[in-house]
Amino acid sequence: MDPIRNPYAPGAGQRPPELAGRDEQLDAFDVVLERVARGRPERSVVLTGLRGVGKTVLLNALRSAAVRAGWGTGKLEARPEQSLRRPLSSALHQAVRELGPAGGAGEHALGVVRSFAQRETAGAGTGRGAPKLRDRWNPGIQVPAVAGRADSGDIEIDLVELLSDLGGMAADTGRGIAVFIDEMQDLGPEDVSALCAAAHEISQTGLPLVVVGAGLPHLPAVLSASKSYSERLFRYSRIDRLDRAAADAALVRPAEEEGAAYEPAALDAMYAATGGYPYFIQAYGKAVWDRAPGSPITPADVEVAAPEADSELAVGFFGSRFERATPGEREYLRAMAEVAAGAPDGETEAVATSEVAAHLGRKPQSLSPARDALLKKGLIYSGERGLIAFTVPHFGRYLRDHT
Repeated sequence: MDPIRNPYAPGAGQRPPELAGRDEQLDAFDVVLERVARGRPERSVVLTGLRGVGKTVLLNALRSAAVRAGWGTGKLEARPEQSLRRPLSSALHQAVRELGPAGGAGEHALGVVRSFAQRETAGAGTGRGAPKLRDRWNPGIQVPAVAGRADSGDIEIDLVELLSDLGGMAADTGRGIAVFIDEMQDLGPEDVSALCAAAHEISQTGLPLVVVGAGLPHLPAVLSASKSYSERLFRYSRIDRLDRAAADAALVRPAEEEGAAYEPAALDAMYAATGGYPYFIQAYGKAVWDRAPGSPITPADVEVAAPEADSELAVGFFGSRFERATPGEREYLRAMAEVAAGAPDGETEAVATSEVAAHLGRKPQSLSPARDALLKKGLIYSGERGLIAFTVPHFGRYLRDHT
């Protein structure tokens, strides 16, 4: 098959040619936008799921929906040990510019964003005072900062003031603002608390501003630990693997656009190999297309291409993450994989930390540094005390087969 016409896109965060199986989330968000625009009470949105299920792709699709509705939007990716001020300021700067309000309201909003951005301390959360002039970050906003607004240095107070002012400005335009935050679980505790408080204030005042976050499965626990009311503040949506019909659509429809087809048995083989995970579907789809001599694609084509797809995933999807771990952390990961092999679903089921310690012949306390480091690196997560699981589907199988 012509590789130039290969329709599949196994890239990180890259939108596939067919966004299958996500109509429920897209339709629900359209309702949120319309309700908020009409002044109706509505919650912000949080998407959770393992890596490779398409959270970033869906987040971008929701942002596109907000743009089509005429909203101002901005997006950021949270990073460990990074303060929220700078990336959020950039995102909100873009959102205000997209709204493009003329006159004093727009300039005031940009001035508040600038005052919020420039209040970041030199230690980025260490509380060591305001930065020197030469160290100040310039957010690229050409209007003066608004003194006394969103510049107290307390992130919670400042964020409430900032989003309230921007929400008021958006209301005056008859539209809204949507802030999209990827890898939301990596926000620091103070930033999470501030974001929840600000979203709570916005929801109470009915201003047209929503936060849309995406993160790993333990994100709801992170939010709940910060503010108990976060359980009622957000609309949580678990993003999982595709069912059989959606997985088939993700393969068949792009192929049909290029005049190609799959034999039913080939689709059976593809679903068995990918487990319905969107990233794996794109990786296998690309490899099978390049290897198949012609249409229709057969089970034999899938079998021939599988080693190539597995090799690509082993290097780019699994191996790159495994390389981030230290030798001690890799030992812990392997033990998790071996313990998980006996679970009903050895790829996604959580395992007990006590079982991992017993497998290694160690005391659980002695393994805490390795476990905590893996949690911070986003290789594992804990949705419940005493239980851990891989953030990457099929990671356990990779570890058992390749390490």
